[in-house]
Amino acid sequence: MARVLVVDDALFMRKVVSDAIVAGGHEVIGEASNGHEAVARFMELRPDLTTLDIAMPEKDGLTALREIIALDPSARVVMCSALGQESKVLEAMKAGAKYFVVKPFEESRLIAALNKAIA
Repeated sequence: MARVLVVDDALFMRKVVSDAIVAGGHEVIGEASNGHEAVARFMELRPDLTTLDIAMPEKDGLTALREIIALDPSARVVMCSALGQESKVLEAMKAGAKYFVVKPFEESRLIAALNKAIA
């Protein structure tokens, strides 16, 4: 069972992602709604895995990803992006993200990406 930090600016999406994580047999240990909170919560909680939205206010997911990877190069991060953000997804993978899922997503696809990132 992995301990997961869920980061998304939309409360609804945090709930959808959290429900999928629990359905996949993992534990949600914290949430954040922007990149600043994501980095702070990552440092505080040291999760096994972080799900990170790309488009967020204040500090976007790419910036937060780079900061998380700088803090812990072995951090496991799964990026979540909306359709039309393919170039940012490629940038995220180059910056250290392990996997990505495109929103809207099926629960099974998210669980599969999480399991691959943890393996």
